[in-house]
Amino acid sequence: MRVLNRSVYVGPSTYAHFPVIKLELDLGELEHWPTARLGESFIGGLVEALPGLAEHGCSYREPGGFLRRMREDEGTWLGHVLEHVALELQNIAGEDVTFGKTRSISDDRPGIYSVVYEYTQREEGIAAGELALKLITSLLPVKLRSASDIEADWSWPQARDEFIRYAQRRALGPSTASLVRAAEQRDIPWLRLNDQSLVQLGHGKYQQRIQATVTGKTSHIAVELASDKEETNKILGSLGLPVPQQELVQSEDMAVRAARRLGYPVVTKPYNGNHGRGISIHLNTDEEVRAGFVAAREHSRSVIVETFLQGDDHRLLVINGQLVAATRRTPGHVVGDGTRTIRELIDIVNQDPRRGIGHEKVLTRINLDREAEMMLARIGSTADSVPRAGEIVYLRSTANLSTGGTATDVTDIIHPDNRDMAERAVRAIGLDVGGVDFLSPNIAESYRKAGGGICEINAAPGFRMHVSPSEGTPRDAAGPVIDMLFPPGTPARVPIAAITGTNGKTTTARMLAHITKMAGHTPGLTSTDGVYIDGQRTVEGDMTGPVSARMVLADPSIDVAVLETARGGLLRAGMGVRHVNVGAVLNIQSDHLGMKGIDSLEQLAEVKRIVVEVAQDCAVLNADDPNVLKMSGYTDAKIICYVTMNPSHALVREHVRAGGRACALEAGVNGAMITLYDKNSHIPLLWTHLIPATLEGRALHNVQNAMFAAAMAYSLGIKLDAIRQGLRTFDTTFFQAPGRMNVYDEHPFKVLFDYGHNAAAVSAMADLATRLDVSGRRIVVVAGPGDRRDEDLVAIAQAVAGRFDHYICRRDDALRGRDGDEVPRIIARALVAAGVPKEAIEEIPDEQKAIDAALAMGRAGDLLLIFADSLVRSWKQIIRFQADGAPRKVAPAPAPAPVATPEPVFDEASFAALGNIVRDERGIRLSREGDD
Repeated sequence: MRVLNRSVYVGPSTYAHFPVIKLELDLGELEHWPTARLGESFIGGLVEALPGLAEHGCSYREPGGFLRRMREDEGTWLGHVLEHVALELQNIAGEDVTFGKTRSISDDRPGIYSVVYEYTQREEGIAAGELALKLITSLLPVKLRSASDIEADWSWPQARDEFIRYAQRRALGPSTASLVRAAEQRDIPWLRLNDQSLVQLGHGKYQQRIQATVTGKTSHIAVELASDKEETNKILGSLGLPVPQQELVQSEDMAVRAARRLGYPVVTKPYNGNHGRGISIHLNTDEEVRAGFVAAREHSRSVIVETFLQGDDHRLLVINGQLVAATRRTPGHVVGDGTRTIRELIDIVNQDPRRGIGHEKVLTRINLDREAEMMLARIGSTADSVPRAGEIVYLRSTANLSTGGTATDVTDIIHPDNRDMAERAVRAIGLDVGGVDFLSPNIAESYRKAGGGICEINAAPGFRMHVSPSEGTPRDAAGPVIDMLFPPGTPARVPIAAITGTNGKTTTARMLAHITKMAGHTPGLTSTDGVYIDGQRTVEGDMTGPVSARMVLADPSIDVAVLETARGGLLRAGMGVRHVNVGAVLNIQSDHLGMKGIDSLEQLAEVKRIVVEVAQDCAVLNADDPNVLKMSGYTDAKIICYVTMNPSHALVREHVRAGGRACALEAGVNGAMITLYDKNSHIPLLWTHLIPATLEGRALHNVQNAMFAAAMAYSLGIKLDAIRQGLRTFDTTFFQAPGRMNVYDEHPFKVLFDYGHNAAAVSAMADLATRLDVSGRRIVVVAGPGDRRDEDLVAIAQAVAGRFDHYICRRDDALRGRDGDEVPRIIARALVAAGVPKEAIEEIPDEQKAIDAALAMGRAGDLLLIFADSLVRSWKQIIRFQADGAPRKVAPAPAPAPVATPEPVFDEASFAALGNIVRDERGIRLSREGDD
């Protein structure tokens, strides 16, 4: 049994709308060994190792269902078992995960299973799958596993505990997790920014940050004061608040002298410690003070000696100036029964199901370590001593939960004076979230009468003792923090629009981002050539997956996100966001078929459908594409907006008459009008010939892209005038939309330049070439990616066949599994089969040579359609070409005074750096500042 492949989905995918891991598992010989055949020794061993499996309902949806499934009839297969074990392992580590799904991949691949299970933390989820595989293998009969499957010294209890510790080192701490849960309850999104406790709450410009219980609003000065225990003591004492006397020391002798001056008993603690580390209490002799100094010195160069206050240890939690919880803490201890040793009593205490490793559960196990042995030595005992019945034996000097202490909620009985004291103390230090460590004989009595005092103020108080006390009422410690950061009515989300489809994604996304910018917003855009913030590219490369979505939403300047979402990212890792406001699917056409398990348009539609499945406000669908139209039954969006170029579309007409939303192309005396319909309103938006990107309405694919951009902008609440202005000012220059229908007409002939790499995209550009007025010849340079199927390359050839006077067939630089001339040969043969004369076809495999040949062939009045792969290099060839072979010099706009200007270098770095409008010597605009 082995894992062939593993995929980690960070967001919505075809398997679930939340994070899941998918394993491709090969059972091998174990395909013939379902659980019933493996027998009770296997099943019983599994349940003994993980008793929680008895609670799994499986398909029976009731506790015990999974065990029933394993035992009845022939049982179930080990892929299904691995799914449940991986989930249960995460459960024992403190995560609440329940979803799983296991299926045989196909009849053609017996023994190969797709195992999907939910996870919370990526590394923990991966480790759970690996440990599940080992546990199952260890329980198999020896004849069914090889010696290399399990190490000779492998121990399940040890591996289980190591996994729990590993998981907890990577999981959010209990305080941070409680804050995240409180944010989720208020529909506030969050992003984990590192492997520790740094978390972003909210998106874009609305974001707030927390690190454990320190917030972005926590004063740095206040944190420094709280860390300076001596200064804190002085400030609180100056306000008349109850504090112990203390002195700061740097040596054992100084500590002893301070203790004598203050009077025994005393406490020693690190000058800037936390979590109770290095604190020693109730020290009554010089020797104990020296030992306490040494313990404190391990955590701080300076040590504080202070008077010992009698009473119980309390933590008083103050948030935004108000006390929200009070807890009495008791150090880790055991109670004697007169017969058992202290060591045995510790084992019994640790059997409490509420106790776990680290922060995994409400309580932490008590360890018999050096500190416990020191505490026992103080009372003249050892781990093997037998305390009398009812005797309390303390094993810790402090009451922290992380060292085995217990917590009892006392919020309801705290005296008003003590409440006021805590609130004053935290305000005096200046913290927005603060914990007061207060010793009091009786928290229900005023400190003025009962005595007691403040030991210290904590700048990052833990919430576990309040959220999950050992005894008493749990308190919502996290909610007030979130309400402080996001007062009711305060926005936390930016509008998110996601766009997918086979063709047109990039142009539509750029159009929409441009429209939002024209409307006064600061858009974040992900696209195939990078991440753009407010029109400026910040990251280069194909950024259409979940990583780029996270980049945009983490940027503190954006107030709207436009996410181009590609098939590859969806298949590899899912979407980067759980929900979007507006999701659009432009079309489903043949591309990338036969790759990554996607062999049909229906399967491709299922992948791209995810975008509208997670749309909340509006799903924008192409009503002219049957595969997209079917998606209307898979979205829970409040509104469906259909886009159609057929004003007589029967379904859309019925939808509009029912008050639905649509965007249609209507014919008029002045051309074609993009028109919106909503709630029985008819809204003429813009003539298509006024949109530069449509080449006076001739580029029908860009007309459709503009319709989608308009429909999405309207659904985002953008005003109509801003939509019109955005469409009027968006063009398809190389600098605004590289490789998307760029036009260069500064040669005697016109050049159309495009990245089209599938039959539909190629057909759209070929159609445009036939619509343009051309007095000379039409010439095309055509290719296809090497990793496409032969039939896809043939379809590309058929898309251009019969529309041009001359054909140049080439390949991409990256062969992707083909030999050097294979792609152009296939396309050339397909052109001949489609009726193109052989003399009109050339095979020039190299892209640069093919483009040079086409340019050299061009004459006045000709139209060249060039499909390119290396966009920057190929565009440079075009704009620098001269018929005599010398490169045409392109100069920047002339300065006020006639001075010589060097020729610019049009490489990728130059494109990124271009700012103001640049014109060549003929005054032709090459770029525009602020566009996408």
